[in-house]
Amino acid sequence: MLALSAPLSAVWVAVPVAHAAAQAPTYKLVLKSETVVTSGARHKSYAWVSSDARESTEMMHVIQIDLNNPYVQLNALGGQKGSVTFGQSVTAMAKGTGAVAGINADVFGTSNEGAPIGAQITSGQLLVSTSQLKGMYAFAVTKDRKPMIDEFTFNGTVTVGQGVATFPLAGVNKSTYRTEPDNGYSHVDKLYMYTSAWTAPDRPKGSGTTPTEALVVDGIVTEISNGKPLATTVIPANGYILRGHRLAADFIINKLRVGDTVQAHYELQSLTNGKTYDQSQFEMMVGGHTLLVENGKAAAFSRNINGVSGSADRARTAVGYSKDGSTVYLITVEENGGRDGVSLKDMQLMMTDLGVWKGVNLDGGGSTTMVSRPLGDFSVRLTHPTFYGTTQRQVSNGIGVFTTAPAGSIKGIVASGPQTLFIGQETNYSLKAYDTYYNPIDPNGLKPSWKLSSSIGAFNEGKFTAAKTGKTTLTVTAGQASADIAVEVIGQEQIERLTIEPGSTVLKPGSTISVPVKARLKDGRELSVPASAIKWEFSGITAAVSGGKLTVNTVKEGVAAGYAIARYDGFGTVAVLSSGTEKSLENFENVAYDIGFTGLPAQTFGTAAIVTGIPERESSKALNLAYDFTVGSGSRFAYAVLNGGAGIALDGAPTSMTMDVLGDNSMNWLRAEFIDADGKQKFVTIARMIDWSGWKTVRVDLAASNIKGPARLTKLYVVNLEEDQDERELQGEIAIDDITLQYPPAPITIKKPNIVMNIGKTQAKVDGAAVKLPAAPFMKDGVTYLPLRFVAEVMGGQIDWSNPEKRVRVLRGDTMLELWVDGKDMSLNGVRQPMTSAPILKNGSVYVPVRIISEQLGQKVDWASADKTITIH
Repeated sequence: MLALSAPLSAVWVAVPVAHAAAQAPTYKLVLKSETVVTSGARHKSYAWVSSDARESTEMMHVIQIDLNNPYVQLNALGGQKGSVTFGQSVTAMAKGTGAVAGINADVFGTSNEGAPIGAQITSGQLLVSTSQLKGMYAFAVTKDRKPMIDEFTFNGTVTVGQGVATFPLAGVNKSTYRTEPDNGYSHVDKLYMYTSAWTAPDRPKGSGTTPTEALVVDGIVTEISNGKPLATTVIPANGYILRGHRLAADFIINKLRVGDTVQAHYELQSLTNGKTYDQSQFEMMVGGHTLLVENGKAAAFSRNINGVSGSADRARTAVGYSKDGSTVYLITVEENGGRDGVSLKDMQLMMTDLGVWKGVNLDGGGSTTMVSRPLGDFSVRLTHPTFYGTTQRQVSNGIGVFTTAPAGSIKGIVASGPQTLFIGQETNYSLKAYDTYYNPIDPNGLKPSWKLSSSIGAFNEGKFTAAKTGKTTLTVTAGQASADIAVEVIGQEQIERLTIEPGSTVLKPGSTISVPVKARLKDGRELSVPASAIKWEFSGITAAVSGGKLTVNTVKEGVAAGYAIARYDGFGTVAVLSSGTEKSLENFENVAYDIGFTGLPAQTFGTAAIVTGIPERESSKALNLAYDFTVGSGSRFAYAVLNGGAGIALDGAPTSMTMDVLGDNSMNWLRAEFIDADGKQKFVTIARMIDWSGWKTVRVDLAASNIKGPARLTKLYVVNLEEDQDERELQGEIAIDDITLQYPPAPITIKKPNIVMNIGKTQAKVDGAAVKLPAAPFMKDGVTYLPLRFVAEVMGGQIDWSNPEKRVRVLRGDTMLELWVDGKDMSLNGVRQPMTSAPILKNGSVYVPVRIISEQLGQKVDWASADKTITIH
């Protein structure tokens, strides 16, 4: 906004000052949805709504458990096959144990074995003891179904024979750590027990101590080692290893003999009331972090929260219970797309608003995960996106919800299918059924009938095709039962940001580029837009798009850049393609060098070869890499070795590389090895996860890898990392084709003329030369308006008007600016931004506030109030 009597620099100062003086916003939880998971457990979604409409709305998800219901139980979820050192995703934990819902739980070490830092009790058995750390609270459920949040310590002793000798037991299945408050070394002079739940090769690694160990089986010492670990690699289920250092080692050497009987006794003790508990008194327990809620109010943090980014907005996980102890709340807050998560202070407010009487923080950030079983489904799935989207971090443990209900009779049906669609998208819906305990039953034999409440698309034999934006209710009927599902077709007014992630930006006739489009909505959701929902426009080029692939047909002579504009429901974004160079490195049609296979470890089996007949490329050749990681341990590698390891040469210094990859949806890591001009190995990630099936063009940023040219591509390979093998396939097969190098284009130059105009005058100057304006600049309500077409074209931009939408588009350099007459928003490269003053249509010309020129088209604007002169330079 440009005031008549003030210089430009003074106009905007008042806005932030006024905002700063505004009253602090208030927040409240608003229930958005509620569904039954099983008898005694419900999933509820809440919006954390601010009184300040400019703040984003965060989402909290709650699995609410009624402990008065005899058919629902809570238990600790753990690693693969019960291991406390082999983490899994929450989904894998839930599926492996039959849980119907679950969340992640304890914090854990990422640089050691990954065991939980706090205690873990599963089905009444202590698998991990507490750590000697201050203010670390745990969540438990007792055998009589009472929830508990308390701070515990571990007390234990090992006794030889009938009291011949005893020694304090420091813990069970613990990684090394620094104790508090003395900052001591956890394993120095200490005796620890390691059970079959500890599957890591070291007990533990990085302790800085030399171990002496004794193997106890069925209460009898069977083996002792002095000053070194036992050779035993697998601890038997009916035994354990005692691991001691220095004083504890002296106890093992001097007091234990093979054949001696040994008894281990241990218990947990409350640090708040001194009461002791045997492990059998608990059904489950998981460690947490700081106390969040006490007596229904925000509690003082029981330990420093810097290590969990407590003051920052992050995804959060917590657990709490009601005042009467009958209800447990498993809680997560999202962080993904436009949702930032919350601070721990905000988390306290949300939990108290929910009705939590006592609550504790659990591991958050990238670990935050909730899974639940939709009504009528037989398996759990992600309740909301993780920090990574659909990818889940492998965590140490979790809290699982289980049902013990018997099979019941049919109670109801449910329509199953996506609730959010885009115009033109097709999707299938199916009928599912559940019994009197809300557990799934086979719907075979039921004959569904489908009906829409409003006509925003067509429905035929279970398939819905979205035709226009809006909301509808899809009703399915089978016999006397019916069920509804709310369906929403997204409209452009809901979009905050539309983006294209092109597989290449090189402008070249005949090139084919993948152009996936994503939308971030104003409510924070981030969604992939189906190719069928996108309409395309082009400037400077002719092209065609099919199935998410753009093929450049021709390039207009003399253009520095071509623009591919993707529109959804009229809202647009742009991919700027510039005339760099592109060169084929290998298409595998006439390979004159050897391609071999090698694997690590040595037991890894596989093949690497040039083949024909691959689906969708039956008439051409491609590199096929098959691998089998089922034998061996640790991280595993399958290499396609090019030219005996000498590799194939890359000319010059390409900045990026594309290749077509036939994915196997294995979630494995795809990489490449280069040798650069200095003879150094450089490893480049092609895809962190092969999370697709079928052919896909993948773009690799070589410039970021600092590969000094000329270089050679020596290997293409698949990696199955040890730390997340439960989420990756051990066998698979991929193919690679059309490896292409991209070289940087010349920078896109833009005009920056000096333009001088006066309010109310049609005479102007461009670089000192007099020109006549089609219409004079004017002021309205304290805002100065300029004729957009004149200014944009003088600055070298291309301007386009769409009459049906009253939309004007400006293309200049690498920028696409879109404005709507009388509209409150503008779009810059697909990002919606609010405007304080709207464009105006006057006498057939579009006028825009001067601020648009200064801020969005990258020019500087000066204002001289004396003679009402605007200078753009």
